[in-house]
Amino acid sequence: MDNCKWPGKNEIMQKYHDKEWCIPSYDDTYIFEMLSLEGAQAGLSWSTVLSKRDEYKKAFNNFDILYCSKLSDEELEEIRQKYAVIKNRLKLKSVRSNALEVLKIQDEFGSFSNYLWKYVDFKPIINKWESESEVPAENELSQKISKDLKKRNFKFVGPLIIYSFMQAIGMIDDHIISCQYHSVNKKRNLK
Repeated sequence: MDNCKWPGKNEIMQKYHDKEWCIPSYDDTYIFEMLSLEGAQAGLSWSTVLSKRDEYKKAFNNFDILYCSKLSDEELEEIRQKYAVIKNRLKLKSVRSNALEVLKIQDEFGSFSNYLWKYVDFKPIINKWESESEVPAENELSQKISKDLKKRNFKFVGPLIIYSFMQAIGMIDDHIISCQYHSVNKKRNLK
């Protein structure tokens, strides 16, 4: 088997690829965490964000949505100064503002998960790319979700961020077809 090459030799990236990437999650807290981290990544490398993930979890109380929605400007500034997170104030404020919007979605749809997964009829899209170069940076679906999230006042939710986010929560399986972690190969290995 020839696995995806993008994690390289970086242990954090390899672990993320093997244990999380493209694995369906329906847990609102995890989904919110991934949305927050993907937003933090804008303009940076994913390995940079993953290397700071533990600090983010400490700073944002394990991405507890209600907790994050109640953070004051002073508390966000304290997080910026005290924790080893991305120091961009707008990105940090987006965690609070997005948490507030997630709470509204939970009221409307029952969960953030329901809202997102309805876009794919609650089943992941399983792509069969032969090469990582075939994987798009965005698609029509990420554009559609991005547009709706922006209408709902979410921040840092452009179509590229949302495409990566959909991979992160397993709405899309973009492992190359020869990768042992691709859905098709995992099913074969269970037999």
